[in-house]
Amino acid sequence: MKRPITAALAVIGYVIMIVPIIFVVATAFTAGSTLRFPPDGISLRWFDEALGYEPFIEAAISSLELAVLATALALLIGVPVTLAIHRGKLPGKGLVEGLFLAPLIVPELVVGLALFQQLMIGMDLDNFSTLLVGHTALMLPYAVRVTGASLALADPVLEEAARGLGASPLRAFFNVTLPLLRPGIFSAGLLSVVTSFNNVPLSLLLQGRDLRTLPVTMLDYVQQSYDPMVAAASTLILAATVVIAMIAERTVGFAKIFGGINQ
Repeated sequence: MKRPITAALAVIGYVIMIVPIIFVVATAFTAGSTLRFPPDGISLRWFDEALGYEPFIEAAISSLELAVLATALALLIGVPVTLAIHRGKLPGKGLVEGLFLAPLIVPELVVGLALFQQLMIGMDLDNFSTLLVGHTALMLPYAVRVTGASLALADPVLEEAARGLGASPLRAFFNVTLPLLRPGIFSAGLLSVVTSFNNVPLSLLLQGRDLRTLPVTMLDYVQQSYDPMVAAASTLILAATVVIAMIAERTVGFAKIFGGINQ
């Protein structure tokens, strides 16, 4: 009796997630001038409009720069923390890991308000620097948890063998540990870039007149216009995300990495 109920709930969940996406994608190919389903004919007109709309292009470049820098900083901080938690003799490892995973629990608006008060008002930082700090903090859980899963799947005997054969700690890290961590680092980096690029709450609170991220720019556009250009832009972002996920799966195997998270 439990399996049919579970299967029905799973189907309902998939329908709730997928049907709105289908509506958005279908609307993006409309030949009409308004958001309407079913679409009025088939056309690539709105994709051309989205790719040529300057505010979207400028915002996409800003979002990509922010995502790449935040991901790099999160990995630079998160990988050493992961090594200290899983391989080092760090006191209170559970507490340290919990602190680095806290951004997943704390509401982003609370984080944004704290950053606004402490960094923008208290330290007079500009919008980009404050957003970079905020996005880095939000990406730290991915860096710590996903690279930690990759490290948990690795055999520590390999590192001990390298040490036993005379390798220095630094050489053992670069020749043995880092290659073992590479799939997790790659996966964490992709997840962080995609998550940062699509972030709305923190970016909405901290961006300024001279810095606009793509999701917030699209949100502003929807409030002013009712044409399908935002649907076309959303479809392009969705397609890029799917392609990135497929490449990552073929390259490192997401299922293997995320299977280690539960271990």
